[in-house]
Amino acid sequence: MFYKDERLALFIDGSNLYAAAKALGFDIDYKLLRTEFMRRGKLLRAFYYTALLENDDYSPIRPLVDWLNYNGFTMVTKPAKEYTDSQGRRKVKGNMDIELTVDAMELAPRIDHIVLFSGDGDFRPLVESLQRQGVRVSVVSTIRSQPPMISDDLRRQADNFIELEDLKEVIGRPPREDAQERQQASA
Repeated sequence: MFYKDERLALFIDGSNLYAAAKALGFDIDYKLLRTEFMRRGKLLRAFYYTALLENDDYSPIRPLVDWLNYNGFTMVTKPAKEYTDSQGRRKVKGNMDIELTVDAMELAPRIDHIVLFSGDGDFRPLVESLQRQGVRVSVVSTIRSQPPMISDDLRRQADNFIELEDLKEVIGRPPREDAQERQQASA
């Protein structure tokens, strides 16, 4: 439930939202997403959180980050850390939970409603704290993927759960093959 006069802020866990949309077979059109939530209330801020691999000559997420930055989103990025796991596989770590949490807590006194685009159960204490401060919290993720992309604890804590698949017609577009998938297909 949204109210037209509500001061609204979006907090998008980039990698979590990307994974949820991919699991449902579509890509997010961020221009449509922003427009949709401007329609639902007084959108004060739209934050997008992601870690970037700084040592790559070209990051596949760089065009999206640049576009979002020029189109009304507040970008919060940090360098991802690369490491090799015990099986010798290259892994990338770039958790943005703390940055998102700090920003949400700082903004809480000036907003009425936060929309969190993440299914990460680590955000449950944040949602609980925001609610104690009088902020309503909607969580956008999916229970329709296998496995579900949202923690049950987070879904229960939120004032409102929005199924991502239900937004597909409003904010979705057909998935684009990313460069890496095209490269592997042609090899």
